[in-house]
Amino acid sequence: MILADDLGYGDLGAYNPDSRIPTPNLDRLAAEGVRLTDAHSPSSVCTPTRYALLAGRYAWRSRLKSGVLNGRSTTLLEPDRVTLPAFLRTLGYATAGIGKWHLGLGADPDPNDDAPGRTDYDAPLRPGPVTAGFEHYFGIPASLDMEPYLYIEDEGVFEAATGKVEASSMRRYGGDGYWRAGDITPGFDFLQVTPTLFERASSYIRQRTAADDGRPFFLYLPLPSPHTPWMPLPEFEGSSGAGIYGDFVAQVDAGVGGLLADLDASNLAEDTLVLFTSDNGAHWLASDIEETGHRANGSLRGQKADIHEGGHRVPFIARWPGRIPADSVRSELAGLLDIFRTVASLLGRELPADSAGDSVDLWPVLRGDADVPPPRRSLIHHSARGMFALRLDEVDDDGTLRRWKLIEGLGSGGFTEPRQFAPQPGGAAGQLYELTADPAETSDLYLDRPDLVGRLTIELDAIRRDDAEPLAPPVAAAGL
Repeated sequence: MILADDLGYGDLGAYNPDSRIPTPNLDRLAAEGVRLTDAHSPSSVCTPTRYALLAGRYAWRSRLKSGVLNGRSTTLLEPDRVTLPAFLRTLGYATAGIGKWHLGLGADPDPNDDAPGRTDYDAPLRPGPVTAGFEHYFGIPASLDMEPYLYIEDEGVFEAATGKVEASSMRRYGGDGYWRAGDITPGFDFLQVTPTLFERASSYIRQRTAADDGRPFFLYLPLPSPHTPWMPLPEFEGSSGAGIYGDFVAQVDAGVGGLLADLDASNLAEDTLVLFTSDNGAHWLASDIEETGHRANGSLRGQKADIHEGGHRVPFIARWPGRIPADSVRSELAGLLDIFRTVASLLGRELPADSAGDSVDLWPVLRGDADVPPPRRSLIHHSARGMFALRLDEVDDDGTLRRWKLIEGLGSGGFTEPRQFAPQPGGAAGQLYELTADPAETSDLYLDRPDLVGRLTIELDAIRRDDAEPLAPPVAAAGL
C-alpha cells in the first residue's frame, strides 16, 4: 500500500490527459488494474487521513478535531484500537511500515491535561508503529518539514538529533525547500529521504522473497513526497513541465516503477495486491497553475486542506493480476478508510467487534463485479480547519444519479481564501452542490433547496452521533 503525500487528482496521466508530468509507471499500474474516479481521503490533510486509513475510522472521532500533529506530538491511535496491520498479524502476515508516520509517538503523560503531550525521543517510542501492529518500522516521525529531522526504527531513534538546522523557505518563493528550524541528526539529508525509503521498501520485498517461512507480507509505504520540501534528485530536475513540484512527482513515479520491477523480479506480481493513492490533494496555488499550465488537482475546485473536491478527491489505483480486471475504471463513491474492510473481505475474514466501524467493503467493485449495489451511499469529508461536508448519492425517479454535497460552513475551510467566514443576515449558512452536473462546485444551491439542506444536515448529524465517545482534550493544531 503506497500512500503518496500531497499528490493531486490531476497529476497522473491516467487521470488527466493534460498533465504536464510524465508518470509512465503509475499509468502502467492503472492500465494493469482498476482506477477509481470518485475516491476520497478521509481528511484534506495528513494526520487524520493516516489515522482513518489504518483504523477504518474517521479521525474526527478521535481527539484530533482539526489540523495535524507535529514531530513532537504523542500518539493519536488509541492503545486498544484494532488497526489494519494488527489485524493482518493475527492472520500470520509479516507487517512492515516504511515512511512518514505522522501519527504521534509515545504516550501523553497526562491525557487529562489540556496541554498536549510531547514526545521524548530519548525513551522508547511506545506507543507507536510497533504497538499499532507493525513488526518493523523505519521512517521519519512526521512531515519532512517538521522537526526533529531524524529516522526512527521500530521503537527507537536510528541516530539522535544532536544538531540544529535553520528554517528554509519554499521553492516557489526562491528557497531551498520548505522546512522549519529545529533539531536534526548530523548528516541528515533532506534530498535523500525519499530515495532511502524506496530503497528500504525494495530491500524488504527482497527479504520477504528470500524468507523461507511461508508468511505473506503487508508493506505500508507512506511517502513524504511530493509534500514540501520539494527536493527532487538532480537527475529529475527539468523532467516535467510543472516546475520543481512536477519533477518531484516524476521521481515518485520512478520509485513506484522500481517497486513494480522488484515484484516482477521476485515472481510476486501475480500474488500481490498493489494499492496506490494519496493522503489529500496537492498544495497547488492559482499562481502555480498560471506559471506552469499544470492543474495538479485537475479541474476540481480547491487544494490541499480545503473542503472542496480538490482537497480530498484523490487518485486510487488497485492492481492484482488475475483478480482485478486490467484497464478498468469505476465511478462508485469510495474512501481510503474503506481499505481496512476491503482487505478483510478479500481474505474472507470477519473483523473483530468494534473495529473499522466507518469502513465499507469495496472488494466487489475492485474485482469488477457488474451491477452490484454501490458500497457507499454517503461519506463525510473534513477540512484542515475542522469544517464538515456530507456527500450523499441518490437516484431520482427518472434514474438520474444525483451526487449531493452539503458543506457545513462558508469558505474553503482550509488554505484557499476566503478560508472561513460568517453568514450574512438572510444569507446562506453553508454550501450545497450537485456534483454530477457540477463537479467543479461552481453553482451553490444552498438557498434554492432548503428541504434538501435540512435532510442532509439531519443525516450528517446522525453519522457524527454514531460511535460517539467522550471528547478527550484536543491537541494543538500544528502548521500543515
